Amino acid sequence: MAQYFQHQLDHCLLTVWKLEESVTELLELLPDKNRYQQAILRFTSEHRQKEWLAVRVLLIELLGEEKEIVYESNGRPFLIDHSYFISISHTKGYVAVIVSKESKVGIDIEQYSNRVVRVFDRFMTPNEKAFPYEGDLVWGYLLHWSAKETLYKCIQGATADLKLLSIKPFEPQRSGQFVAQEFWTEKKRMLTVYYCLHSDFVLTWALDID
Repeated sequence: MAQYFQHQLDHCLLTVWKLEESVTELLELLPDKNRYQQAILRFTSEHRQKEWLAVRVLLIELLGEEKEIVYESNGRPFLIDHSYFISISHTKGYVAVIVSKESKVGIDIEQYSNRVVRVFDRFMTPNEKAFPYEGDLVWGYLLHWSAKETLYKCIQGATADLKLLSIKPFEPQRSGQFVAQEFWTEKKRMLTVYYCLHSDFVLTWALDID
């Protein structure tokens, strides 16, 4: 697996990998590959099998040991031994994982696509405004979409209504951070979202330090 990006921030660690291996090659990177081979039979598509396996490989790379991932009823992942908080995302050709011992975390990776321009009103409020990066407004919309997906993953009590998040105006750079306010809970907290732009994708991540 080709590592694209790894970053340590306070008490979290995240990584993005470019997924180029076959199912067979990924299985060879895991202990007890026969067990994992049986586990991926639940997925009918090969790309889902590879994504699922790649996340397990990444955890070993990040933590130096094997960890079992299970899922809440809403689909949010957690480690069965509760040793770390975890969030997972994937897009075409890439897999992203973030872990933290101290805080709930969220991560999202979105492939560059101008389709987001046609549906921005589904997740942005009239008071929000996207700004272009190097003259391309697609990046601004993708950052709003990705940030809201990230915060949905890490905030306890969040719902699928992404318009209950308000992102404060910012001008995108190659990487940086911006602020969002959540209206899912009574606290209506301000949270920091970190981001990185790549020619293929947008990456955002956040910590829920409550």
